Amino acid sequence: MTARRIIPCLDVKDGRVVKGVRFVGHTDMGDAAELAARYRDEGADELVFYDITASPQGRTLDYGWVRDIARLLDIPFCVAGGIRSVDQAARCLDNGADKVSINSPALERPELIGEMAERLGGQCVVVGVDSQFQDGDWRVHKYTGDPDARRGANRLTLDWIIEAQALAAGEIVLNCIDQDGVRNGYDVEQLKAARERLTIPLVASGGAGSPDHFRQVFAEADVSGALAASVFHSGAIRIPDLKRTLDSDGIEVRL
Repeated sequence: MTARRIIPCLDVKDGRVVKGVRFVGHTDMGDAAELAARYRDEGADELVFYDITASPQGRTLDYGWVRDIARLLDIPFCVAGGIRSVDQAARCLDNGADKVSINSPALERPELIGEMAERLGGQCVVVGVDSQFQDGDWRVHKYTGDPDARRGANRLTLDWIIEAQALAAGEIVLNCIDQDGVRNGYDVEQLKAARERLTIPLVASGGAGSPDHFRQVFAEADVSGALAASVFHSGAIRIPDLKRTLDSDGIEVRL
């Protein structure tokens, strides 16, 4: 296993980073560029930027903004938001992004995953999955960036990630809605079930509240990376301190 990745997530709305709880009640957390530079300097392994209103509003993200972020960073970063075609994904990469993540558009047209992988390389293609436990199973939701637009996708989470992998996705980011923003820990049970079904990298998202939550998800769910937002934005956890703690616990990280 390669070193585990620590990945700050920046949900962007109108150029500002916001954070909610279980995908609702977003509050302003600061300027996207300023936070990106801070995490770069603190030793983040990657960054993820989600334009959370792009898909619900039927638009794609701003390529100029992607280019501006790329000029700031010397670490990999992924972008997401309304990417509905291979050409749009390619423009994100041309403007400096290292990966593109698709969520709702992939649910509506799954073949988009394979089309992007064929032209751009599977290593660039991330499939984000927003999952919630309902009616006795984990189920996928779409358009989660807008509470008024959000709805179920009529898919079971574990079935969908298997399909996404078969279509040549290079990585899955599993966003556990029930844990999002509450800082009670990652949904290890769901992530373990996902890990057992995948051969591609899996990134955990939703629930980080303490360094021990990161240790637990790496040790018990065997994820490749752990994504977090509010604990980093607020300064409750600093990335250098987190990495030192994980290293002392025997979790391989890039110091």
